[in-house]
Amino acid sequence: MKRAFKPGTLIYPLPALMVSCGNSPENYNIITVAWTGTICSDPPMCYISVRKERHSYPIIKETGEFVLNLTTEELALATDWCGVKSGREVNKFKQMHLTPEKGQVVQAPLIAESPLNIECKVFEIKELGSHDMFLAEVVAVNAEEKLIDATTGVFQLNHAHPIAYSHGKYYKLGEKIGSFGFSVKKRK
Repeated sequence: MKRAFKPGTLIYPLPALMVSCGNSPENYNIITVAWTGTICSDPPMCYISVRKERHSYPIIKETGEFVLNLTTEELALATDWCGVKSGREVNKFKQMHLTPEKGQVVQAPLIAESPLNIECKVFEIKELGSHDMFLAEVVAVNAEEKLIDATTGVFQLNHAHPIAYSHGKYYKLGEKIGSFGFSVKKRK
């Protein structure tokens, strides 16, 4: 039996990402988002949704750039802290001992401690309700060398111990239960 529930955002778990923005050290900032995802693979595109009142909103709107920085168990404290503190009042890079690093394409800084940084250029802003959606093209990806399988060239995110966000809580990911297509793969 199921109970009727009011409409809401109950699609969980979600990635917990630190999004870095700014085009000079004076306006570098980090915002934590869970409203994010892939929207196209060819060309690669993604989105983030941000409230207009957030400090990062005008920075991203003005510069048209941001970096998605994947988070890990090791970065969980910084991920949460950067989501509850405002960049108007604190320098999040300094306070969390995170290192801004130059990217390949965008001026927004990468977070050096993140195992994967996805550089993005905004091509459209959709005004929605509580959040506006920044639709962006992925223009560069920076992966930690030690997490790339030497034989296959595949980025092994599971070795970075990523975290997810689910209805106000952070979780580490569990064990693999299958790979894409396992349900139809012929058994040997």
